[in-house]
Amino acid sequence: MLNEERVILMTRMASYEAGEGKENVKIGNYFRTDYIAIQVLKSIVCGVLAFAILFGLYILYHFEEFMQDLYKLDDLIAFAQDVMFYFIGTVVGYGVIAYLACSWRYAKAKRSLKCYYHNLKKLNSLYNEMQ
Repeated sequence: MLNEERVILMTRMASYEAGEGKENVKIGNYFRTDYIAIQVLKSIVCGVLAFAILFGLYILYHFEEFMQDLYKLDDLIAFAQDVMFYFIGTVVGYGVIAYLACSWRYAKAKRSLKCYYHNLKKLNSLYNEMQ
């Protein structure tokens, strides 16, 4: 005999497992600090690559101006300081944003998994009631 409550619960759980549950289970397999550290490191590497690409494009666009000022040591040192300032600001800002986003994503996944595991226990108790 079919129990309507069990069928509804199993359908809801199967839908979760097929959708957002896949990603949440992957996230839930990590400790909080491990997950956030890995994601922030990946984000910082991507931020460094993006900055390098944009800096290269900037140099190519202003190449003539750059070559004329190449032998002026004071201008070159000031330019290098500006580039380092923007580089550090970009990487740190990107890392902070990635940290906040990953912390929020991890907390959301854990809450969702907690509800999923609660539904598993409820389903188990429904099966035990039938026996």
